[in-house]
Parts: sequence; structure tokens; C-alpha cells
Amino acid sequence: MISKENDTMTQWIDVCAADALEPDDVIRFDHEGQTFAVYRTSDDAYCATDGLCTHEQVHLADGYLEGRIIECPKHNGRFDIMTGAAKGAPACIDLATYPVKVADERVLIGLG
Repeated sequence: MISKENDTMTQWIDVCAADALEPDDVIRFDHEGQTFAVYRTSDDAYCATDGLCTHEQVHLADGYLEGRIIECPKHNGRFDIMTGAAKGAPACIDLATYPVKVADERVLIGLG
């Protein structure tokens, strides 16, 4: 999702080139001890969530992305990548989401 937040309140971290993410793709991004999952949807929206499943702490970037749903590779828990909402057992705790913007053909995640 493209953030409309005030850029002076958000620290924007460079993740990758925009074209490094194919449509319907997810990548792992680690920054200062935290793991994120950064997504590109089939309609070219970019979004980011915590990178570990809230059920068993497995990397979501290794999971299966279909539409707006990422499925954990371990126990098939599912999450909505736009809202972070847990959508399928055994996952019952939502993921945190983060603002994302594309600037100068780079994907940036907003922290802070």
C-alpha cells in the first residue's frame, strides 16, 4: 500500500528495486534485528507485514501468496497482507503492517 503518512514522522528504509519484486511475489527483508515480509500484488500494490507467522515464528516469505492472502509454509495459517488480519487457523493473532511507498523505482518501508 502507498502510505499517505507525513514523511517527517516516518523513517523510510530502502528495501529493494521495485522491479525486483514480481507481481504476486513476497520477499524477506531483515532490518535491525526485525524480519519483514514485503509483497507486490497482481495489481502492483506494494505492502509489508511482520515477516514471521504469529503461530510458530516461521518466515512468511517462504509461504504461498495468492491474491491478498499469504499462507504460512509450516501449518498453513493465513493472513491478509493488506490488513495483517489472521484469516485461518492455527494463526489467530494478526500481523503488524507497515506503510510502503515506491520512490525513484525503489521500494521503501516506513518505520517509526
